[in-house]
Amino acid sequence: MKMNKYVTAILGMAVFTLCVIGVSGPDVSAEGADYYVATTGNDSNAGTITAPWKTLQHAADAVPTGSTVYVRGGVYNQKLKITRSGSAAAGPIIFTNYADEAAVIDGTGLTASGAEGLVSLTDVSYVTVKGFEIRNFTSASKNRVPIGIYVSGAGSYISLLDNKVHAIKNTVTPTGSDLLGRDAHGIAVYGTKSPASLNNLTIDGNELYNLVLGSSESLVLNGNVDTFEVTNNLVHDNDNIGIDLIGFEGTAPNTAYDQVRNGLVKGNRVYNITSNNNPSYRKKLPNNSNAADGIYVDGGKDSIIEQNYSYNNDIGVEIASEHKGKSTSNITVRSNIIYNNRLTGIAMGGYDKQRGSTTDSKIVNNTLYKNDTIGDGAGQLYVQFDTKNNIIKNNIMVASSTGVLIYNEYTQNSGNIVDYNLYSTSGGSSDAYWVWKNVEYDGYADYKANSGNDSHSLFADPKFVNVSLNDFHLQATSPAIDAGDTDTAIIGTLDMDGQPRVQGAAVNIGADE
Repeated sequence: MKMNKYVTAILGMAVFTLCVIGVSGPDVSAEGADYYVATTGNDSNAGTITAPWKTLQHAADAVPTGSTVYVRGGVYNQKLKITRSGSAAAGPIIFTNYADEAAVIDGTGLTASGAEGLVSLTDVSYVTVKGFEIRNFTSASKNRVPIGIYVSGAGSYISLLDNKVHAIKNTVTPTGSDLLGRDAHGIAVYGTKSPASLNNLTIDGNELYNLVLGSSESLVLNGNVDTFEVTNNLVHDNDNIGIDLIGFEGTAPNTAYDQVRNGLVKGNRVYNITSNNNPSYRKKLPNNSNAADGIYVDGGKDSIIEQNYSYNNDIGVEIASEHKGKSTSNITVRSNIIYNNRLTGIAMGGYDKQRGSTTDSKIVNNTLYKNDTIGDGAGQLYVQFDTKNNIIKNNIMVASSTGVLIYNEYTQNSGNIVDYNLYSTSGGSSDAYWVWKNVEYDGYADYKANSGNDSHSLFADPKFVNVSLNDFHLQATSPAIDAGDTDTAIIGTLDMDGQPRVQGAAVNIGADE
């Protein structure tokens, strides 16, 4: 769950190019060459390793397509704006730290103008940014939105790799009931044009932490973003949503293109994400709002969320729509490990009757362990308003102390298939609870006989290897082994560890094969 926000608006050796208008310097025309920037350099130099430039902006203005800019260790207290592109033929423009040296882009004392990145990429293609520490870009003013890395407009083949983004903050306190104006992002990708999109985007290996976000997100894709991979990122200790795929906010000028789509969110680790100390929530919701998702799809479509770890957040994973009459659709959530989240493990559907729906999505082969730690009873799977034609299969769900496994208080629930799951509680099957279409079932026998769900499911101890060490692999004697529905259309080809999904007579229940 999240609030509405203010901001509307290939891999290989990597590097990144930025650009400032009006900076003069020597003629640079050697396509594909290497150039260097150092804090001890001079922009009238040749840009070589022995005669480096001083500013990143100068390098961004000067270097041609296919060039690599190596940034020597040191602190660069400046904004960086990239408005020039590489090409498929000549290669990307790459900006990267040099060798193992720590190149820091620091926003101390700099002011965001509206929604602005400390590093900005606008209407560019074939650009890579790799290996920087990006920090200390803050605002205490309403409607100034500091962003660590901001990609906007339209373009292709942009890669953000192995950057460390932290201390990006908006600290203004909202007044009255007005929640808007206190926003920040670690990494934000906004497809603000149509029909031209931001596409073939790679965000891999970054770390985002210590972000004060207000009603915004740590890592967000919004609007006309088509074809992307968000992989192997570490997102933690922030005061709002970890990873978010958004649609229907008017970011793209044509509503037909205003949805993030055709993407992969894989191999990320998201933890300690909570809105409980976030003033943007406390003005509207009680303290301890527990409204921030580790991974969230709000209006996105046609994407896969797999092999992620999401834990100690308010909500592990949510696929929903905050926009009435609009649907999050065709999202596959599979082979994820989701545990110890405060409100629930996985949520789907609109969070109230004024929201949208979740349709034609698949929640399969996930392991959900003792979420609902605050004891509100939302259980391991929280089925909210208006869910249609979704598949919920092959999941392990182990209840917290509440005993609640699935909670669904809404009758706007049609065409959903729930089966081949394994359920467990510490108190046994008679102490387990389900709520389905606003009917409460006490005990597994009552639920299975009368809900219409789970005719092939099990109630048993899944026999994890070591839950005290958060090792949710299955012991050889686990009843989950070969007990799932081997439907190749939904289960994918790999388990949580990247091993073949089917190794025995059938697929396992849960994330581990």
